[in-house]
Amino acid sequence: MRRYTKHLLTFMLLGVAVNGLTGQTLSRETSDKIDSLFSQWSNTSSPGCAVGVVRNDSLIFSKGYGMANLEYGVPNTPETIFDMASVSKQFTAYSVLLLEKQKKLNLEDDIHQYLSWFPDLKEKITIRNLLNHTSGIRDQWELLAIAGTRLDDVITQEQIIKILSKQQALNFKPGTDWSYSNSNYTLLAEIIRSVSGQTLRQFTDSAIFKPLGMNQTHFHDDYTEIVPNRSYSYVPTKKDHYSKAVLSISDVGPTSLFTNIDDMSKWIVNFYNPTVGTREEIRELTEPVIVEGLKRRNYAKGMCPTACTVSGGINMGEWMQATRPSSAFFQTRRWGLSSSVTRAM
Repeated sequence: MRRYTKHLLTFMLLGVAVNGLTGQTLSRETSDKIDSLFSQWSNTSSPGCAVGVVRNDSLIFSKGYGMANLEYGVPNTPETIFDMASVSKQFTAYSVLLLEKQKKLNLEDDIHQYLSWFPDLKEKITIRNLLNHTSGIRDQWELLAIAGTRLDDVITQEQIIKILSKQQALNFKPGTDWSYSNSNYTLLAEIIRSVSGQTLRQFTDSAIFKPLGMNQTHFHDDYTEIVPNRSYSYVPTKKDHYSKAVLSISDVGPTSLFTNIDDMSKWIVNFYNPTVGTREEIRELTEPVIVEGLKRRNYAKGMCPTACTVSGGINMGEWMQATRPSSAFFQTRRWGLSSSVTRAM
């Protein structure tokens, strides 16, 4: 599904770029093409998605397809709230960069300076290592699975911290290899708490979301909290039948950003014309990881510089229990797209 989402986004973006964008409008032909891409999910018996297209500083297309809640017959709309899974990581990374700008931390600092509970594994692990997935710290979901925890169990931040605090070895010496690990971003959330005195939810709300007018966005740090207008995730069991994809996670940093198409469009615009942070923070956020002796990674800080024929492409997407969000923007073209899917395909 991740491959499908990336291909779909690339196709849509290229189609918009070539055929649809004239100033601040989207042609009827391109709108119809977008509709046709999602036609199989645009009904009252299927989960679906919401899609938005941004040009310069405007959201020029937004539409929901399929259902946000099958039990109560609630359709997806541009206002529907989605769990953005690993799209969350870029907001955690940007928070760290904002704190660095305020000189409250340095990316070369040893994480033990802020996380005294993390075990001494006889290696210096820097904040940059966490951001770039070059720490060697093992992935929290894999560790929890080894301990017998299922992904649809209740999983809290405290539970993850406890299992990370018991680690006795790294997968590799920090800075010498690259391996995607959600643990890195849970640890970054804890560093933000240590430095700012605020939870990640509180810090991002005051430093990013409110200044950008992202009033429907938050880090969902309590899985029992009721969120009006949210979507739910489903997995297909057989043709035209679905079951719930249960997600009871209260872990923030690597995941758990709740937002909608309108708010994500404001975030995308901040990449072209930053009002939160500066172009320097945007450059740092989107700069690919380079590990000496290894090939340049197609990964920045919570996003992927996409190799495609439109220059400057950045793709931001992941998955979590049948939620398949993805966003992409093209800085040189000043446009982007955001999509959230509530069905495992």
